[in-house]
Amino acid sequence: MIARAPNPGWAPHAVLVATLLLPQLAGCGPARNQFAPACPRPAFLSDAADLDIYRPGVAPGGSHDITDLVLHARIVGVSGNCRPGDNKDQLATTVTVGVELTRGPSMQGRDIDVPVFVAVTEGETILDKRVYQVHATFPSNVDRMTFTTGDIAMTLPISTAKSGAAYSILTGFQLSPDQLMQNRRSHAS
Repeated sequence: MIARAPNPGWAPHAVLVATLLLPQLAGCGPARNQFAPACPRPAFLSDAADLDIYRPGVAPGGSHDITDLVLHARIVGVSGNCRPGDNKDQLATTVTVGVELTRGPSMQGRDIDVPVFVAVTEGETILDKRVYQVHATFPSNVDRMTFTTGDIAMTLPISTAKSGAAYSILTGFQLSPDQLMQNRRSHAS
């Protein structure tokens, strides 16, 4: 059997492509000797990761029947990224929350607003908290859907003594006291 030498005809083309792409790739990533910034840790609060909405008229804290359920919602993920801010003492951060919604038998129509919060914490201290009404429309003949919120942008103060890693970004549903107690009971059992 005769062995053939590989055809090196592709090599000049690869060198040409690499030469043309090198200037474009040089602009990617941080500058030389500069690391990407430390980002806050995104997480969701387990006690606030589920939301059950029941039809009006059902006694708060009372027993609920499945036929009274308007919506069950669940936080299924949270992600984020960060980059240096406009000033050297700022960190620009964005967070996206993944939500799964399930229509209940008592839901009228296809539209619903779900209250989602995003809070910035440092240790056990809440520095800022905002509640967003996330609007969802169920398509025809669909009872369960998953979607992500748009990017929620925040600017955090940083210094040489405190990086973005000093913060956590927590998310969950804005619950009533009865809804929170219901979640805690269901997590305990």
